[in-house]
Amino acid sequence: MCSTYVFARISNVLKMDRRKFIKNSSLASSLFFVPSFVKAFSDVITSKTGYKRLVIIQLSGGNDGLNTLIPFRNDVYYKARPTIGIKKENLINLNNELGLHSSLLPLKKLYDQGYVSIINNVGYPNPNRSHFRATDIWQTASHSNQYLQSGWIGRYLDNFNQNPYAAIEIDVSLSLALKGEVQNGMAVKSPNTLYKTTQDPYLKKVVEHYEESHLSEHNLGYLYKTMIDTENSAKYIFETSKTVTPSQNYPNNGFSKQLRTTAQFINSGLKTRVFYASLNGFDTHVNQMNVHKRHLKTYADGIDAFVKDLQSKNTFNDTLILTFSEFGRRVKQNRGNGTDHGSANTLFIIGGNLKKPGVYNEMGSLEDLDDNGDVKFEIDFRNVYATVLKQWLHVEDNVVLNQSFNQLDFI
Repeated sequence: MCSTYVFARISNVLKMDRRKFIKNSSLASSLFFVPSFVKAFSDVITSKTGYKRLVIIQLSGGNDGLNTLIPFRNDVYYKARPTIGIKKENLINLNNELGLHSSLLPLKKLYDQGYVSIINNVGYPNPNRSHFRATDIWQTASHSNQYLQSGWIGRYLDNFNQNPYAAIEIDVSLSLALKGEVQNGMAVKSPNTLYKTTQDPYLKKVVEHYEESHLSEHNLGYLYKTMIDTENSAKYIFETSKTVTPSQNYPNNGFSKQLRTTAQFINSGLKTRVFYASLNGFDTHVNQMNVHKRHLKTYADGIDAFVKDLQSKNTFNDTLILTFSEFGRRVKQNRGNGTDHGSANTLFIIGGNLKKPGVYNEMGSLEDLDDNGDVKFEIDFRNVYATVLKQWLHVEDNVVLNQSFNQLDFI
């Protein structure tokens, strides 16, 4: 973010109250993200182990779950997908009924070690097939007819962890999932870039001007306080994360770079509980086979390096990785040798402390479909969130999700 842009936003902040500033300002989702009550950020981390982290990965665009976890013994699958169905000889067997796409070999190795739980038929009632709306539903944990302005991780921050860097998205902008009513997560693509931005001489001059102006707490004085806290936080992240270097060679792509930065944060002992990353390109309406193969390989290779990096510093067992997509694809292929937007989908949980590794539940029927030709959902995605909140982050899930959902048994 350039300093001229920051300065141009200052006059607008005069007209904002604190909640609107945190919630709506583009500054709040990138550079100026810390509320005024945050104290100094020089906490000493006594141990790098025993501090549980959640890593959320979104496969954006709607990953085709049926060509990710393939029911190769099911004739209905091949009849519905005569050209894009993955043949048995081209997949990786998990059991007598199901196999993984061949690009997911690194994931199969983790599966064999008991580090992967595959949850089938995950969705919600009355599903929405718009990318934007479906993503909002997953990120806010809302009902399909409910519009929330805060994300489920944002509400976790509001209620249980107002550490300014308790949740970090490895990107230049912040997703709705990490935006709360009074507290946001942070968007940090590079700790070095963030720190250098806060050291910009132009911004330093702005701070000096605020110090001389004795501005009130309800206008630019609040922005001044935020800028000071942001500078301290950026310095802490930068200084802490540079104490470790990756132990693995990561693939040279954007997704793996996100995971590399995440591993650096975790292995350095940064006091962050939730990380958010994403991999785009899963909207495979046309010529799906090669595109899907490539993206699944990018995902699996990145996860492989990431897990090995965490294992090298003994932080893997305290890290839970949740991979989701905003919806699945239709059972029947389309005329473009691709698939259209569907609903229920497969979700991956990866970690070293799984209670039920393997295939968590049976794949849904390919004959008893909903009215749109989609697999019917069996498990509400908020059951997954509730389990993670209660069993992993150890907070009251109903406070975050605005109601109670049944717990699952994967952790």
